[in-house]
Amino acid sequence: MTTTARADAPGPRKRRTWRSWLWRLPLLFVVVTVSQVLVMRFIDPPFTTFMAVRQFEAWGSGNWDFRIAYDWRDLEAISPSLPVALVAAEDQNFAQHHGFDLRAIEKARVNNARGRKVRGASTISQQTAKNLFLWSGRSWIRKGIETWYTLLIELLWPKQRILEVYANVAEFGDGVYGAQAAARTFFRKDAGRLAPSESARMAAVLPNPKRYSVARPGPYVLRRARWIQRQSSQIGGAGYLKTLD
Repeated sequence: MTTTARADAPGPRKRRTWRSWLWRLPLLFVVVTVSQVLVMRFIDPPFTTFMAVRQFEAWGSGNWDFRIAYDWRDLEAISPSLPVALVAAEDQNFAQHHGFDLRAIEKARVNNARGRKVRGASTISQQTAKNLFLWSGRSWIRKGIETWYTLLIELLWPKQRILEVYANVAEFGDGVYGAQAAARTFFRKDAGRLAPSESARMAAVLPNPKRYSVARPGPYVLRRARWIQRQSSQIGGAGYLKTLD
């Protein structure tokens, strides 16, 4: 009987071990993700998850010559017209919200229910979280993780840092990421020399840079670029950046 008791003893211990790890996993997730976001406040990302996935996709299809175009530039080295155009195009409540534009979300919900084709309500903070840390696709798990990263970014980064990272990791063409790479690819100039019309055209292709082209803009891109320029002036132009914390 003693022998049987000893043989059965490891079972409860194993269950206790698994239970102890189960409650530690959420804590580990919090520690890792907070550390990631905190580090990225001060260190410029050498690449993003989206970049890595795109590169592996190219290699997987046999395109061994494909290379991601990416060249980081600090916000001060980017023409002010571009970050302002991004705000005008993607998230005009960027300075006021805390990661989620609830009014835009409700408006999108109502329009979608009526069968109208509308743009999404993702903020620049959400787009930054998605591009930097996540993968493409749609699922509730992915959306939940995106929400968590968005909250961390808003909590740990100033608004200017969020906009700086977004301007550097947004995809403006197939495999072309960030202001500098896009400026060199499409206009043969540095990001600091972008004209307002060029910045507006770059912002106009978001969030579908594979459907719309900066280099060969169609009527929609040209029309939207003109609208973005008008909106950029209305929100304050280059002076808008000084209002961010």
